[in-house]
Amino acid sequence: MPETRKIAVILKGYPRLSETFIAQELLGLERAGHDLVLVALRRPTDAKRHPVHDEIRAKVFYLPEYLHEEPWRVFRALLKSLPKGGFWRALPPFTRDLRRDWTRNRFRRFGQALVLFAEWPAGARWLHAHFIHTPASVTAYASIMAGVPWTCSAHAKDIWTSSDWELSEKLARARWTVTCTRNGFEHLKSLAVERSRVHLSYHGLDLDRFPSFEGDHSSRDGSDPGDPVCIVSVGRAVAKKGYDILLKALSLLPADLNWRFDHIGAGDLTKDLRGLADQLGLAPRVAWHGALDQKDVLARYRESDIFALACRVAADGDRDGLPNVLVEASSQRLACVSTRVSGIPELLEDDQNGLVVPPEDPRALAAALERLIRDPVSRRRLGAAAERRVRAEFDHHSSVSQLSDLFESEWRRAP
Repeated sequence: MPETRKIAVILKGYPRLSETFIAQELLGLERAGHDLVLVALRRPTDAKRHPVHDEIRAKVFYLPEYLHEEPWRVFRALLKSLPKGGFWRALPPFTRDLRRDWTRNRFRRFGQALVLFAEWPAGARWLHAHFIHTPASVTAYASIMAGVPWTCSAHAKDIWTSSDWELSEKLARARWTVTCTRNGFEHLKSLAVERSRVHLSYHGLDLDRFPSFEGDHSSRDGSDPGDPVCIVSVGRAVAKKGYDILLKALSLLPADLNWRFDHIGAGDLTKDLRGLADQLGLAPRVAWHGALDQKDVLARYRESDIFALACRVAADGDRDGLPNVLVEASSQRLACVSTRVSGIPELLEDDQNGLVVPPEDPRALAAALERLIRDPVSRRRLGAAAERRVRAEFDHHSSVSQLSDLFESEWRRAP
């Protein structure tokens, strides 16, 4: 593909263990022939990385995470940009945004865009933002400065914690926007002037990395203290994942049931959740494994009996879209229990290929868990149906192909 078709992808942070879906999309676009350069607003904080990150060839370019940490870099960018018309074209939109959002973050976004404009990646002729909040703000300002079109992938938190005025204006400025759940799609479409520029595109899963499990999940039924049913969950320890609800549900299970719970993931609430597990008397049955790479996570899915995730809408409006871990677990014939939030019912249908309960309801969640702990036959039925659904409808090649076609249509229209 010619150098003039290079796409600069603006990311909040890179690489991130919790954003495997983005990494596999980037690799898919590269394999489809797209030339990428990655621009991250934050440096990595995870100690580990997934194998997919090592397969992506694109160079990574880091902007200053906080402007005061690299003042001379920001100052040089300002001096370089002042004589250029693009800077002055971007100033009025920034000023209008600032009047409605007088925050440090707003200044930071403009400053990051300024550095991107001044240190422009060679050959980049398109900008694509992952997340419609902060990364899209930086991208929108940089697009005006450089006179380069931009597009956006919107996901979950970024949609539901952004104000309607900002979403509406970004949807109007971007050439097109894709999002990964019907719930988010309908919301964005309602705010868009040109609704045809909003597209639904499920992330899907790289099924080559999650091949069919040729073994069998156990027939444990919770009756043997020496061989407890294994419940696993993968997710960051943050409010929207509902781990406090899950722990409370576990505490409500009958005393005669034998189970253990493995949590995989890091997060700010880990210490609080450990304390809650102690308080509820669950500590001997709960293991906190921290962040694991994809291969280790796959092994855990195959060793476990039930996958549980108690997603909720957090107090600030943050919520999941369709958690990729549910798709991963389903691909391994693992029976899943989750909540009726956002895009989860778009994957799991209650008692068809999983169990789905209301959010914020520990008793309903406990009843679903008890049912699956006691009934390995139901686990097998639901897990098999879940895998069939994933392999038929959630192959990531479809989403990469859709995104690739959207980019190609833009190249064909370009002069």
